[in-house]
Amino acid sequence: MKVVLFDIDGTLLISRGIGREAKRRAMQECFGQTGDLDSHIFGGKTDWGILADLLAPHGHSASDIGRDMPAYEAVMARHMREISGAYTADPCPHAMELVQALRGRDDTLIGLVTGNTSMTAAIKLEMAGYASDWFVVGAYGNESPDRDDLTRLARQRAGEHLGRDLNGAELIVIGDTPADIQAARAIDAVAVAVCTGYAGRDSLIGSDPDFLLADLSTFMELVLN
Repeated sequence: MKVVLFDIDGTLLISRGIGREAKRRAMQECFGQTGDLDSHIFGGKTDWGILADLLAPHGHSASDIGRDMPAYEAVMARHMREISGAYTADPCPHAMELVQALRGRDDTLIGLVTGNTSMTAAIKLEMAGYASDWFVVGAYGNESPDRDDLTRLARQRAGEHLGRDLNGAELIVIGDTPADIQAARAIDAVAVAVCTGYAGRDSLIGSDPDFLLADLSTFMELVLN
């Protein structure tokens, strides 16, 4: 059995700004300020971690934000739903085909490790034509400011689903940033970097993934088989 854990933005889909705008509206409603949102780089971070970065200068600690995350997540999801008609999201090259191929295999379990909150992840997936219930396990950006914690959670949940502990060789993490590669290393998983997202190829090479793919068209041939 292989457990394949996908990042969302830049790996499964490109959503073209809806996340930033929904975050702006939710931050204003929940915290009364947005910090340096317009210039902040989101790639590889969790929503909890992004809020901690943006709001630390305004006296909000990461633990404070953690207590507020359930309410914030619901508010952000509401705003994202309200503005979704003004935005588009498209699958990354060959991502939909790969997900469908993996869903059809008895020896593979697919899941998510994403910096998006659980509620906004589902909205983005739906916008791009995926169904969130295709992904059997997941760990989300409302659960920790540290992305490495999310791969640990996903590994634990996949093990609980399968009824046994999983070793690193059974786990594959796919992402588009150096943070995804680092998070794969945190659980001794196979680290797959794909050049369809937000980090440059040189940056990904420098992070030393096990596989570096131009897109997901060669995943089955090079990684899984």
